[in-house]
Amino acid sequence: MDFRRSLLVLLLALACTGLRAEPLPGTKPLTVDGDLAAKMVEGVDKYLMRELEEAGTKRKQFWKPDFSSVESYKKSVEPNRQRLRKILGVVDARVEPVEMEYVSTTKQPALIEETDAYKVYTVRWPVLEGVDGEGLLLEPKGKALANVVALPDADWTPEMLVGLAPGVAKESQFARRLAENACRVIVPVLIDRKDTWSGNPKVGRMTNQPHREFIYRMAYEMGRHIVGYEVQKVLAVVSLFKSQPIEAPVLVCGHGEGALIALCSGAIDPRVHAVGVGGYELPQPDCWQQPIYRNVWDLIGAFGTEGMMGLICPRSVVVRSSDFPQVNGPPPSLKDRSGAAPGRIQDTPIRQSNKYVPDFSSYRLLNKPEKYKSLIAEQDGLIPAAKEFSREIFFAVQSERSLFLPEKKLPTDPRKNFDPAPRQKRQFDQLVSFTQNLLHQSEYRRQETFWAKLDTSSLEKYQKSCEPFRKELWEEVIGKLPAPTEPAEPRSRQIYNEPKWKGYEVMLNVYPDVFAQGILLVPKDLKPGEKRPVVVCQHGLEGRPTDVCNPKEKTKYYNSFGAQLADRGYIVYAPQNPYIGQDKFRVLQRKANPLGLSLFSFIVRQHERTLDWLAEQPFVDPERMAFYGLSYGGKTAMRVPALLPRYCLSICSGDFNEWVWKNATIDWRGSYMFSGEYEMPEFNLGHTFNYAEMAALIAPRPFMVERGHDDGVGQDEQVAYEYAKVRRLYDKLGIGDRTAIEFFNGGHEIQGKGTFEFLDKHLKFPK
Repeated sequence: MDFRRSLLVLLLALACTGLRAEPLPGTKPLTVDGDLAAKMVEGVDKYLMRELEEAGTKRKQFWKPDFSSVESYKKSVEPNRQRLRKILGVVDARVEPVEMEYVSTTKQPALIEETDAYKVYTVRWPVLEGVDGEGLLLEPKGKALANVVALPDADWTPEMLVGLAPGVAKESQFARRLAENACRVIVPVLIDRKDTWSGNPKVGRMTNQPHREFIYRMAYEMGRHIVGYEVQKVLAVVSLFKSQPIEAPVLVCGHGEGALIALCSGAIDPRVHAVGVGGYELPQPDCWQQPIYRNVWDLIGAFGTEGMMGLICPRSVVVRSSDFPQVNGPPPSLKDRSGAAPGRIQDTPIRQSNKYVPDFSSYRLLNKPEKYKSLIAEQDGLIPAAKEFSREIFFAVQSERSLFLPEKKLPTDPRKNFDPAPRQKRQFDQLVSFTQNLLHQSEYRRQETFWAKLDTSSLEKYQKSCEPFRKELWEEVIGKLPAPTEPAEPRSRQIYNEPKWKGYEVMLNVYPDVFAQGILLVPKDLKPGEKRPVVVCQHGLEGRPTDVCNPKEKTKYYNSFGAQLADRGYIVYAPQNPYIGQDKFRVLQRKANPLGLSLFSFIVRQHERTLDWLAEQPFVDPERMAFYGLSYGGKTAMRVPALLPRYCLSICSGDFNEWVWKNATIDWRGSYMFSGEYEMPEFNLGHTFNYAEMAALIAPRPFMVERGHDDGVGQDEQVAYEYAKVRRLYDKLGIGDRTAIEFFNGGHEIQGKGTFEFLDKHLKFPK
């Protein structure tokens, strides 16, 4: 009896296995096993790694250099220079004129040291509104042969680079050596990598983010950058130098983080005669491994090493990649301090660096050897002794003296127990305040640029006026991939057989290694020739399609809303999105951003391929394909339907917000400024598209927000404030009945009451 029962169980299991393997008619069997979500992330990673390696070839389409003359060349690369300004956020008007201030106190005069060759002063200069540069001025005794901005690494103080304080080897103090050789030198303070002030104690949130990352996060959202801010400080000094009555060459040089600032300053501003770069690996495909505060949108896609050098050409540049600062990661994560993004800076073997040193033979045609000698890093000379750096950059700009004077006695600092921390905090606080002010003003800037250009006189004119903004959102904020290159080759297998519907797991090709995947629920009561609406039901962070479709229990947060809709007779598709796997997917954002892409670059194309396939199904009405997402799926509900008009309706649940504020504010505990979700900032979203503007691109299609009063992702007041702009627009267009918001007593979950009614109404189902 036991044997017969066991045999019966085995036969039933085999029968069920056969049923579950049946594909959807019109598709091939899906035979891929394992964790498909993990495979999706791996596939996107492979795609991005290929793109990073091939970026040097592909970026040539953005460069049209004219080598016929120096002036023709400069003119031909000017659009590239403006692009670099934009992605570094060097777009704010600087304070003019620049007047250097000597900084003294009642206890200490501005002149802190005098040697045989130069004097050392503490100085300050205006940069942006409310933002100053601070540092040391080394004024030579006699005619200055060159004006130099010498930038230390982020963890070096100006005093270290001058020799007034310990911390930098004597032979590496290039600021002092240049001053000893009759150069006027200004050494600015850079924001350091400590985490002392990274947070807001007033709201009880502190992080272990380095100060540079803390500023980076809020600045990136506003179309600015910690690198761009410090470039502005350098260029303010360049303006000061150029205003001097006696003309002298201007050199910008730096080490480590300072080298990155020097490189960008020279590439942006042709007034810089020569650039010196030391201890910094030029922009390369592995930049995603470095700290996130070096993440620059489209830097590898549009520039890379060759592009940055090309913007400096035909001026002189010295590159020495020796003595990299060693950064093993952010400060330690503590119980009350966490959230920093991973990232390291480590010495790179020269054999690896050489792979990305480009051929500059064409650029050398533009050099003028009678005036300046172009010194570009060659394979056989990338790691000289650090003491040679200052000598080489000296020869790159001066023409009056061929001798580099021997080293002199170190200066001494008469200030007793000088503490650089208050100065560092001033610099940090100024940039935080400047960026927070940008945040507060961004709504008005968007109204001036976005809303003012929308034509609401008719729906037809409105939709036409939206197209330039849709293009900007896709290309400049999300990042636009080419159309899918692989045949879809739909494969499926049946995984559910419920009383009212069947469920199929589906896979569609998009690019090599990149696919779209999800679960399709098909009602059993479909009549021959009947076409029904589809609701694409999107899971949230770390979610899966089964969370949406589980027919056996109401899943946490989702309440199996896809299964509920299928029970009501809807066709349901639940896609797998690639925001799963913790840092595995967040690293995708790090790899994508330097290419001018994001995670949503892939998500948009996956949805596009999915919609194409759904529209081909004989039981689907292609005019009634709707979107409904929770949490990260709600984030998808704002972006994907805004870009893909084939979605006839969108519902955002558990995510709609004053989104820019949520990302960049330091005045609310729930801000992403304090979380470990470091992939959230989107470059320049603050001055282009908040959620009201994304909803404007969904209009005139129906749009709804579902909001639980106790949902910690936002505040009712902020959600309602942002939604009021959406309602006003729909009313002005005469379609106020096409939008709604539902508040309910609950948390971060799908309630599925008003939203289901909204679907029934606008999808006209059931009849």
